[in-house]
Amino acid sequence: MNKIFADFNNSDEHGRVRLNNHGTLNDLREKNIILEDNLEIMLSDDDGLESKGIVRFSNEEDIWVAEMD
Repeated sequence: MNKIFADFNNSDEHGRVRLNNHGTLNDLREKNIILEDNLEIMLSDDDGLESKGIVRFSNEEDIWVAEMD
C-alpha cells in the first residue's frame, strides 16, 4: 500500500483529509501515484501518526480527499 504525507488538521466538513497540500502533492509526484476513487492509501504525518484511507473525489471542493478508517 502506498504511503503519502497527509495533514490530518486539513479536513473537510465530513472529516475527510484533503489531499491538496504541498507535502502530499510532492509525495504523489515522487512516487508516481495517480489518485482515483476507492484507491486504498496509507496517510502519514511528520509526527508518526498513520491511518489507512480510501481516496474519494470531492465534487464540493473539486479536490481529492481521503476517508480514514
